[in-house]
Amino acid sequence: MRRLTILALTALTTLPGCAALSALSGGKNLDVYELRPLSDAPRKCGRGRLSELVVEEPKARGTLNTERIMIRPNALQTQYLPDAQWGDTAPITLQNLLVRGLGAYDAFTHVGRAPLGTAGDYALISEIEDFNAEVAGKGAVVKLSVDAQLVREMDARVVARGNFRATSTAASTRTADLIPAFDAAGRQLQVQMTDWALRGTGVNPASCR
Repeated sequence: MRRLTILALTALTTLPGCAALSALSGGKNLDVYELRPLSDAPRKCGRGRLSELVVEEPKARGTLNTERIMIRPNALQTQYLPDAQWGDTAPITLQNLLVRGLGAYDAFTHVGRAPLGTAGDYALISEIEDFNAEVAGKGAVVKLSVDAQLVREMDARVVARGNFRATSTAASTRTADLIPAFDAAGRQLQVQMTDWALRGTGVNPASCR
């Protein structure tokens, strides 16, 4: 596991494209951040374990399929924070959050990245559309958006579809302000997708304690 290091954070007054993009090929050590799962505490839903859920790695376009933290100065421009990165790629980061969050519920026999046997009962398939911050005045708006499908493995039937959106504002484009905004948006997204996945497998989230 990568060690989380907290170093002095540098204010980002400008985001020159060459400097930001060149960091993708290596260079100085970057601070590493992770988003928090909602909770690892067990949740009881008042019924026996009935199904196995496989959370597949989300798909994402190339600019998002990276450990780098994306920030958009405008709608047509993609850059990355020069002093920070995620511990995993954005798709793996989201997959980890969903596995840990849904795995806390006793409604499932198993929640994982792969089935215990040849196939699970359900597969959660998704695609990330946004996992970035957008500059807005002196601050930024973090936007996370995901399209998802819940597929019953027995007959490949799509039992639920969902489109999820979460936003959070940051006072500036400094890493120290952006990371908490990403964390807040990430927690919103987890709540939406967890409730949706539970309902799709026949569980009422309101019954879980």
